[in-house]
Amino acid sequence: MGCELLRPPATSILTMDQDRLPDVYGPGTFTDAVFSSVPGDSARIFRLLASQTPGFTQDESLLSRVTFVGDSDPIIPGPIKSVPIAAALHGMIGLVAHEILSLRGVPNPRRTTGKSGDPAAAPTASRKVAINTNHAALWLASVSLACLDGESFSSLARQGRLRPMLPDWERGWQSNAMRLRATGIYPTKTPGRWYSLHGSLDQPPMLKEVLDIDADEPGIDTHADAASYIAAATQLHSPLELEMKNIAGGFCGSICFTPQEWCDSTMGRALARHPLVNVVPQTHGIPTGPVPFPPFPPKETFPLSGIKVIELTRIIAGPQMGAILSSLGASVIRISAPHLRDINSLQLTLNAGKQTMSLDLRDSSDRAYLLENLLPQADVFIQGFRPGVLDKYGLGLNDLLKMAGERKKGILYVTESCYGPVDGVYASRPGWQQIADCASGAAHVIGRSLGLGDGECVLPALPISDMTAGAVGALGALMALRDRATKGGSYLVHASIVAGNMFALSREVGLYSTEVVAKCKQRFQWGEMRGQHHVLDLLRTVLAAWERDDVVRELLREDIGDEGLFASWEKSAFGGRRLSVLKPVVRFRVAGLGQGEGEAELGVGPEWKTPSVPHGWSTKHDVTF
Repeated sequence: MGCELLRPPATSILTMDQDRLPDVYGPGTFTDAVFSSVPGDSARIFRLLASQTPGFTQDESLLSRVTFVGDSDPIIPGPIKSVPIAAALHGMIGLVAHEILSLRGVPNPRRTTGKSGDPAAAPTASRKVAINTNHAALWLASVSLACLDGESFSSLARQGRLRPMLPDWERGWQSNAMRLRATGIYPTKTPGRWYSLHGSLDQPPMLKEVLDIDADEPGIDTHADAASYIAAATQLHSPLELEMKNIAGGFCGSICFTPQEWCDSTMGRALARHPLVNVVPQTHGIPTGPVPFPPFPPKETFPLSGIKVIELTRIIAGPQMGAILSSLGASVIRISAPHLRDINSLQLTLNAGKQTMSLDLRDSSDRAYLLENLLPQADVFIQGFRPGVLDKYGLGLNDLLKMAGERKKGILYVTESCYGPVDGVYASRPGWQQIADCASGAAHVIGRSLGLGDGECVLPALPISDMTAGAVGALGALMALRDRATKGGSYLVHASIVAGNMFALSREVGLYSTEVVAKCKQRFQWGEMRGQHHVLDLLRTVLAAWERDDVVRELLREDIGDEGLFASWEKSAFGGRRLSVLKPVVRFRVAGLGQGEGEAELGVGPEWKTPSVPHGWSTKHDVTF
């Protein structure tokens, strides 16, 4: 049983899976009988995912360029193999970036020679894509791994000193306990069945229409009080009643399914027909020929140098796509809508390497500026809205295909959503990471792994499915840019948050055993994790445990310099303070015959050339493309 994901006929890669124990964490789950190290599993999942991804190379001479190193044991709570999957995706990103470098005439690595430090050709060397799985683990929490003047995000947040440093795009969405706890997992009238509520950063309408609760109810002062008050209201309704109320009101929400229930659902079956990395040539558009990559700027040979990206996104998944592309050299302009909320702290990390501006598409002059000044130059358009939402502004897929045909240069339309492509019955429903985790069964698995009673479901402890979707979208964009350069045409890239969970819960990937989960818990002594907890609560729980661990705490040091995992800029747009963020995971290495991983390759990235800036930092007059 379980989801039958789209995949090619069985190969030796697919038949190497370990035996799996069924239903350990609930119906439709598959648990490893034998433990594999994180780097070893990363290498296996890399080959597995490569074999399941249409258009990804199957050339062994290329696949063997990717190496995985790191500590053996997982450092994230729960049985889901989030780190090996993240590492595998970054390995694929690095390999396609290598293919693009070769297409652009940079086949030989460059490395430091002698004491001068001048880059020189190394004709006997080969480029390796090196993925450190410890780095990949921290990347899953990287939205909160920023430092200002050497002080960590978590320390500043604990002392209440982070908020005054950041421009306010939240506009009170977590101004009281009731509003924050409106996004959580709660019991229903049906014993053992839980429901995921989501306020979409604007909780009062959902609370009132679905639960008849006032978001500013007097006397609800603590988070515990708010959670109890909401739980009392949800327990008056069955899961289906809550689902219908949310659908009728146009709000987010999901029944907490088991993995098997989701796989058996109409939407689960529809999504399983698509590969995780979903790149679709748009053959119905006006034909356009191959588009060679532009000439490199002086002294720069990043894979995506000269590529121009427009990003209309919020929160994590879509901005992560743009951040990865900018680290590979693309010029990214992130556009935020002034009337839509975002999480303030994400400005520190997810805007690295980007220009940002604020445009209101409801305003004709702002819309014209985007359509007439920016989009005609763009190679990639990233959008994080539900299918069809942007059509009314002239930004739908067919609108951009028409533009691409008229300019005789194909475009890449990258879209991320909760439920996936438009052939699924839920495709147009609003959704976020939390909804995807509950719909797919991931929250059910975490709840079972914690040993909670009454079927309580709990989110994975980091924004894993959001981050995974970001990596999937960036990988799809890279593949489409490579293909546009050689075959021409325009491409649709779709990243589904639920699809990433489905892959993680599949039999071929497997889950960690209860013994491995217990060993990880013993090491880190995680704090309490419950259904009512917001993903921000769970993230803080993990960061606190990591900071108590000697090994991980050393990885989190931002003052090591080039040898560490953090990139720093002495002055930032955040009060002029020194800003440090986690470096990109992909590293290119120069290795000659018998040299192993080798030394770092120079001049090709990935790295962010500029620090993060707040949303809306540039204007129409000073943004450059």
